[in-house]
Amino acid sequence: MQTRENDTKIIAALNDRLRQTFTGGKVMATCGVNELSDDTRARLFTAIQSFDNFGPGNDPYGEHDFGKVVIGGQDFFWKIDYYDHTLNFGSENPANPSITTRVLTIMLASEY
Repeated sequence: MQTRENDTKIIAALNDRLRQTFTGGKVMATCGVNELSDDTRARLFTAIQSFDNFGPGNDPYGEHDFGKVVIGGQDFFWKIDYYDHTLNFGSENPANPSITTRVLTIMLASEY
């Protein structure tokens, strides 16, 4: 039997995999991020992939699904959401990758 604690650990591990490798889900960038220079975007993606500053303020449920990074004095957010495979509805069980599509969205803080 799965417990909420086990589910949280599985969700965090799946989220870490997506964030660190950009595999295991979809990665989306907002228009503001797409308009950045290639160098700035590369630095942003590297900062997100190496992010590990999780705490009660940005990770109250322990799922590693949100973070903030600063590149060149500009604030950026990243967020992971859980959908069914059609991307029309939320996932019934984010700990189950066979029924969940993870979407990592990268945005300027001002676009949130």
